[in-house]
Amino acid sequence: MDNVVDQNVNQVVDPRNEEPGVPAREGFELPLLLFAGFRTIIDELHADLARQGHPDARPAHGFALQAIGVGGATASELGRRLGVSKQAAGKTVDRLEALGYAERVDDPQDARRKLVRLTPRGLDVLARSAAGFDEIRARWAAALGERRLRELEDGLAQVVGPSGFRLDAAGWFSG
Repeated sequence: MDNVVDQNVNQVVDPRNEEPGVPAREGFELPLLLFAGFRTIIDELHADLARQGHPDARPAHGFALQAIGVGGATASELGRRLGVSKQAAGKTVDRLEALGYAERVDDPQDARRKLVRLTPRGLDVLARSAAGFDEIRARWAAALGERRLRELEDGLAQVVGPSGFRLDAAGWFSG
């Protein structure tokens, strides 16, 4: 695979004090392992979604569909939730409309605005995603043990705090 890099990506490494009996890990490994775990889950989920009739669904679409939510959102609201410009949110909505996941409708509260809302196909891909995440988590629990996986989840929740669940990943990566 030509998109895999050598594990020794950090060329400036300070010697670490090692705890006896515990192999040392460099600080740069944690974010790489967390990202690799995220990527593994997302790639597996999207392969499953493709087999279930959603071959064009992309990870960024999932963030956008979540940001639209069941109540819908304007393009401005969507942009704020995703951490992107209104124009970038509009392009995302254009793509979601083309795929049949979202639609623009008149806002019943303000006739001057358009509301973006999920279509039945958009709701379907979200429901299939949720079921897929549950299946993947169950496989991870089988591989690691439920207790170890729960400790990992609890530890991560403690470290990231209540702001850990954010939808602006695409804007954050590109910003």
